[in-house]
Amino acid sequence: MRCLLAGVRIPGADGEGRRDLVFDNGRLQDPSEHPHGPLPVISGRDLHLFPGFTDVHVHLREPGFSYKETMASGTRSAARGGYTTVCAMPNLRPVPDSAAHLAEQLALINRDAFIRVLPYGAITVNQQGETLSDMDAMAPDVCGFSDDGKGVQNDALMEQAMVQAKRLNRVIAAHCEDDRLVGGGRAHDGAWAKANGLPGIPSESEWRQVQRDLALAEKTGCMYHVCHVSAKESVALIRNAKARGVNVTCETAPHYLLLNDTQLIDNGRFKMNPPIRDVDDQEALIAGLLDGTIDMIATDHAPHSADEKAGEFAGSLNGVVGLEVAFAALYTGLVRTGVLPLSRLLQAMVDAPNARFGITHKDDWTLFDLGAAYTVRGADFLSQGHATPFEGMRVYGTCLLTIAGGHVAWRDPNVFSAPEEHA
Repeated sequence: MRCLLAGVRIPGADGEGRRDLVFDNGRLQDPSEHPHGPLPVISGRDLHLFPGFTDVHVHLREPGFSYKETMASGTRSAARGGYTTVCAMPNLRPVPDSAAHLAEQLALINRDAFIRVLPYGAITVNQQGETLSDMDAMAPDVCGFSDDGKGVQNDALMEQAMVQAKRLNRVIAAHCEDDRLVGGGRAHDGAWAKANGLPGIPSESEWRQVQRDLALAEKTGCMYHVCHVSAKESVALIRNAKARGVNVTCETAPHYLLLNDTQLIDNGRFKMNPPIRDVDDQEALIAGLLDGTIDMIATDHAPHSADEKAGEFAGSLNGVVGLEVAFAALYTGLVRTGVLPLSRLLQAMVDAPNARFGITHKDDWTLFDLGAAYTVRGADFLSQGHATPFEGMRVYGTCLLTIAGGHVAWRDPNVFSAPEEHA
């Protein structure tokens, strides 16, 4: 399919002006270099061409849990959100803790993925926190190692993992949670939890293990990455560690930046781990994003079946989905309101994750109409998971086209007509 994309803005281009581009079967060209005659014209209120986004923290659920999500549905969802690379967490069946188990996941990626998928290997066998996985065997095929969903409770084992990761030149991406401090909590240990009669999850359950891991990372020199930072104390610890020269990066998620616990309702679409915390935590996360303490934004896309999310906090599993709406929600809530420059948002969604995880984009682009608004409805998602804390939010930024590795991974059917292609 060939068409003319009219009046596109390319952030960072000379003069920040508009220009026309020819879209020709997955490739973008200057109109002066295009040999064909008149073309159909695609225009919008505010077209922007961005590099494809990277999400270093998603759950694609295959192999093992295809009733929640499949490789195809998860990566089509990502492409619809403008993502061209995602890093897939290892809480699967089988857990990728050996070359043989990882091979099952790699086969599904090769067969079904619409975009680039980089898997994590597990830190420990079956994510049980007792014995290190076969990190050597998996290292060539993984972006890093994580036991996401579970914090590694044994200090000595975590240190051993960091020593191994350092030798293998791979990232340790840690879900920081001290099980001794969680105590069956359901929501952040604040006023909302108390008012709703729910046991609270203290911030210390996160920051205490961040503190431990930062000391181990400083000792071992490994590339350490903190997943889904939610607490102001964690931000302060990471800021201080960076000032000392510790090799640490971190991520937070859109829901922690845009929401706080005064906005919660007792519904499964607000239940995730770590929980949405209070206003002070939200403000600290935004400040950390602005000053570079928080390097990147990742969705922690975690789909579940409708039954698993249908209850209130007490009856729902942890995890929400966000790939299809992340950029639009962040652009609407932070950029349009003047809190965050668009350039910083793009850095957090493209440059920083690519730099940390050694990801090279080639022919990866996404086209957004930032003037097009819509209301978020989880039922309309391509993901099999529909539980989103942004349900009903009016957002700006519709993804019209995503090109991953020169292949069309997503095109808005209201604008383009041909089907998507596997990467």
